[in-house]
Amino acid sequence: MSDLKDKNSFEAVIGLEVHVQLQTKSKVFSPDANKFGSEPNQHIHVISLGHPGSMPKLNKKALEYAIEMGLACHSEIGRYNFFDRKNYFYPDLPKGYQVTQDKTPICKGGYVEIGFDTNTPKKIMLHKIHMEEDAGKLMHVDGKDISAVDYNRAGVPLIEIVTDPMITSSQDAGAFLTEIRKMVRFLGISDGHMEEGSLRCDANVSIRKKGVTTLGNKVEVKNLNSIRYVQKAIEVEIERQTNLTLQGKKIISETRLFDPEKNQTYGMRMKEELNDYRYFPEPDLAPFVVDDTMLEDIRKKMAKLPRQYYDDFTQKYGLPSYDALVITEKRDFAHLFEEAIAHTTCYKQVSNWLMGPIKSYLKENGTSLRKLSLTGAMLADLVNLVEKGTVSYTVACQNIFPEVIKTGKAPHDIAHDMNLVQESDSDVLMPVIQEVLAQNADKVVMYKNGKKGLLGMFMGEVMKKTNGKADPKLTNQLLVESLA
Repeated sequence: MSDLKDKNSFEAVIGLEVHVQLQTKSKVFSPDANKFGSEPNQHIHVISLGHPGSMPKLNKKALEYAIEMGLACHSEIGRYNFFDRKNYFYPDLPKGYQVTQDKTPICKGGYVEIGFDTNTPKKIMLHKIHMEEDAGKLMHVDGKDISAVDYNRAGVPLIEIVTDPMITSSQDAGAFLTEIRKMVRFLGISDGHMEEGSLRCDANVSIRKKGVTTLGNKVEVKNLNSIRYVQKAIEVEIERQTNLTLQGKKIISETRLFDPEKNQTYGMRMKEELNDYRYFPEPDLAPFVVDDTMLEDIRKKMAKLPRQYYDDFTQKYGLPSYDALVITEKRDFAHLFEEAIAHTTCYKQVSNWLMGPIKSYLKENGTSLRKLSLTGAMLADLVNLVEKGTVSYTVACQNIFPEVIKTGKAPHDIAHDMNLVQESDSDVLMPVIQEVLAQNADKVVMYKNGKKGLLGMFMGEVMKKTNGKADPKLTNQLLVESLA
């Protein structure tokens, strides 16, 4: 087996199971609130707790959200659907079973494209997207051999996005998750906060010798709550399985957890088989049909996806790929750009403002766009003021923009009220320039003798005397002419 003693002779095969909490007001089968961050066991109902005689009812909005995700992923939407009971015991599962979809997933097939901004885009193929209810949350008490259970999360609507086993690297897995998170946020069906558990990922990892088509024994790494951890866990698991194989040891099909501090995975339990769950149709929920009318109504109401924004920004408005990717990271940024360009044709300048001063302001102040009084018309006004030479870019950034955020007033009104309008009259500027040159006669001589870098000093002095209101372009031109 000498040919196996090279790690490069192996390839990884990765499949992801992504659980997305849907952002509905109530849970999927009961009226208790779907709300994060409350005190434990505040949002519980006899239905979500499975009390005898309680009858579940499907949340229509959760169904619509699931269909939206399927349409966004180019999936086939199941027309005749029913729910199943997945039977297993765990303390966070109050009913002793989970209501899910086994035989009739709401969405079949489909794909998510990654790397569409590169020369090598990839389609990550999906096996299915199905609906189910979330379990509660086990809370382990530090220093004690006990755990408490919070059932607030029990019954929260989930969709589980299951890929085909076709991902070959941690980087592609990370790119897929990044795109999924963007999609659910742009659609408005989930906040996608992995740190809060509203988006979680399990990674199924196996290795095989290159050229072999059969899959190796699969190991599931569960409950990964950040994209970075997903990537690290996959890399660690590939390394572990490769080393075991090179040592002649068998890969056990099991469920493992990832410890980010130790940067290693560890065994949790043996991997269950599907038949262990004893699936059967949920008797308390009637089958449901998705007809053409419902499907078309959902399609019409769907929000614009990040890929659609990217294509528009690069193809219609000529933005560089990098700019378009940055702006489409967040829905609010994409919306603001789209609003702004309705009032200006300076598309790249709008992009520069979003990626520069605005992004910096949000980071420095720990806030978000939706909390600011900045509209697309205001941003366009800022851009137009600079492009028309009414104010300098520096003045717009340092003086006008903060005032816009503070007061909500229009940038052009602020520019005039604060006497910030740029001086572009050569008859006004020339006396100032002559005064500056007269006061720095020695440096004028040095400039004429070859020290052209002094032009910046002269420029600065003119700006001081005009309180920053001198038109930089015109001032530069007049200085060069005066020094000739």
